[in-house]
This record gives sequence, structure tokens and C-alpha cells, in this order.
Amino acid sequence: MSDSSLLASLIEALRCLPGVGSRSAQRMAFHLLERDREGALRLSDRLREAVERIGHCKVCRTLTELEICRICADPGRQRDTLCVVETPAEVLAIEQATGYRGLYHVLMGRLSPLDGIGPEELGLDRLEERLASGEIREVILATNTTVEGEVTAHYIGEMAKTHGARTTRIAHGVPLGGELDHVDRGTLSHAFEGRREY
Repeated sequence: MSDSSLLASLIEALRCLPGVGSRSAQRMAFHLLERDREGALRLSDRLREAVERIGHCKVCRTLTELEICRICADPGRQRDTLCVVETPAEVLAIEQATGYRGLYHVLMGRLSPLDGIGPEELGLDRLEERLASGEIREVILATNTTVEGEVTAHYIGEMAKTHGARTTRIAHGVPLGGELDHVDRGTLSHAFEGRREY
């Protein structure tokens, strides 16, 4: 490999992507430099613009360029139904795979005391405020079926019950230990339709 410190720095920077090890990062770097410099510049511009302009929705915490995301701002959404997910990728997966027309609350993670992730880090105070408003009648727990996801679902389920909200959990078709944004559309749609009381 070349002695170029810029090349080594680029390869190391590409390793920040999930599932990208040193060999994959090296292939990406060489591809961009040898075959697609224009694409590399476009990628660089879009990445910088996204990092600078995309933040979190003030209501649901999903990623958006706006103060309030298009879903929260849509007057046609069912305002009495709230789906709780772990990541913005799961909002996109549900939107693409189902006919769900309610609102969301994005945790940006799941409870994991060993990793120092408690209720404060997940914005559960904001969720509590939304539930306390009395507008939410059903909370759909769509956390992943990992141990931490189940603990998070239980915690939120108990919180929702104290505010008189019906609590359901998506079920059928989502494999134990599976991540929602890796489940195919048909399976996710079936799981969403088959949710149950929690």
C-alpha cells in the first residue's frame, strides 16, 4: 500500500461505517479515488450537508431537516396512536411496509444499564409528557426483540398504563433477536397487523 497519509486517513475514516472493516474500507477508498472521483466529491458534499442540516424532530426525535418532521406536522395522521421505535431507520421501515397512520416516538436506543443508557438518554421524559397530555389512547411497542428491547418495551408499557393508554406489542413474524430495519416488508407488515396487548 502507498505511504500516503491522506489515503490511510481516508481508509480509517471509512471504517466508521457499520460492518466496514479495513479491507472493505480500503476497497471503497481505492474505488472512489481510481474510478469515481466525481462520485466521491458528490458523496462528500451530501454527507457534509446532511451532518450540518439534519437534526432531531422536537416532537418525536426522528431525523429531519425541519424543527418538526413531516409526520408530526401532518394533520392527517392519527394523533391518538403512538408507535415507539428504537431508531429513525425503523420509522422508515414501518412507513414503507405498512399502512400505519399514527405518530411515532423514537428512542434513539434502548435501555441498557450496563452501557449507561437509562430513561434520560432515551427521552422517556418527553414520552411521559406526550402520554400525560391525554391525547394518546394506544401505544404500539415496536422495539426490537432483543433482551434490551424487551426490557425497554416493558418499561414503556408500564408507563403507558399509568396514563390509561392501551398498550400493544408488534408480534408475528419478527424473529427473536431480530432488528426491525433488517426485516423484509411483508414480514414487517404482517407483524404490524398482528400486534397484541402487552
